Amino acid sequence: MLPSRRPTDQPPRLGSVSDTLPNSRSAATLHDVAREAGVSLATASRVLNGSTRKVAESYRVKVEAAAESLGYTANLSAQATARGASAIVALLVADIADPFFGQIASGVARGADEASLVVTIAITERDPQREVKLVRALRGQRPRGLILAASRTDEGDAAGLRRELDAFAGMGGRVVALGRASDDVRSVPVDNAGGAAALGTALASRGYRHAVVVGAARGIRTSDDRIAGFADGFTSAGGTVDRVVRGGFTRDAGYEIGAQLLAEGLAEGTLIFGVSDVVAIGIMSAIRDAGRSVGSDIAVAGFDDIATGRDIRPGLTTVRVPLEELGYRLLHAVVDEEWDAAASPLALEVIIRGSTPERG
Repeated sequence: MLPSRRPTDQPPRLGSVSDTLPNSRSAATLHDVAREAGVSLATASRVLNGSTRKVAESYRVKVEAAAESLGYTANLSAQATARGASAIVALLVADIADPFFGQIASGVARGADEASLVVTIAITERDPQREVKLVRALRGQRPRGLILAASRTDEGDAAGLRRELDAFAGMGGRVVALGRASDDVRSVPVDNAGGAAALGTALASRGYRHAVVVGAARGIRTSDDRIAGFADGFTSAGGTVDRVVRGGFTRDAGYEIGAQLLAEGLAEGTLIFGVSDVVAIGIMSAIRDAGRSVGSDIAVAGFDDIATGRDIRPGLTTVRVPLEELGYRLLHAVVDEEWDAAASPLALEVIIRGSTPERG
């Protein structure tokens, strides 16, 4: 075993073996990588630290090979301190188990990879106080941007989120919101009301005259917009919305409300619109468990077009939202210097499947 160095021992001179190749007690530095690759420190930094300045391909290959050989990893904390921001984008979602947010995250991750950024995901559980705590904690990581993809509410800012977002922006970070936002925050809109209105019109044209709408709690913008849009489209085309029942934005909430509606009695031919596909899928399960059939007996429609809705039988009628493209746009709203706040929302499409057969 090598003897440990005494406090009086002098450190090795520059250029010695122990300085060139890091031993087990010290991590490789950017200087080590530059020396190993035979390039300048600036060139090594541009390759490994996400600089936008171009580096010759031959140098890039040498630097990356040296970094891999030496086991070098960038010090993100040091980068954040030097730049005022790290190579991180923080994405806040309500529920990572909901495929809606998973597909958005996929689009964000694709854009982040192209921009040499890393995505950190935090889950708000639709709790405003938790959202504030997460934003406060994330500020310490100095992310380049903060994407608010959790469902926004129309309630007052009792939890103090506005103050935390202002503090984040004051540090040089950029805040981006999914859906409507204040004028000083970049946003990527979704025409929830228009898409739901188109769905209501299409289903009324298929012969449905009575509908029940299952939504989330009052004040959640996405749900409220979809409820209002569907009611407008359905009634304008000759239908009647008999009831609006509110619960949660989850499969279990849909199941519970669906079971309650069936226990109270639903006439054959009734249409149930769930404000999201996961809610609608829960309703479909409740219909089956009650011994009734989806489609020919009780029709069901959702919103979002998650993959599960395409695979179940009968397939779920819905409004297709290009979720991955939505996430991709959210990322670009963070990194692009120029941003058109008046850009048109992504196009939505009504998809008719077996859960809403035509009625005579």
